[in-house]
Amino acid sequence: MDRNLLEILACPICKGELLYDLNNQELICKFDRLAYPLIDGIPVMLESRARRIGDEEIS
Repeated sequence: MDRNLLEILACPICKGELLYDLNNQELICKFDRLAYPLIDGIPVMLESRARRIGDEEIS
């Protein structure tokens, strides 16, 4: 994930910061508890494509 791109991307719902999860290839919004997938290195920033994450997945 390109650092410059990560710095300008924000959660489409709350406009908050996203964290990059290298192992799962996802961008995580801790506030909304959503994980947005990266498909072929491209972030898919659609709420309908995000998955809900639990407390145990937020570090």
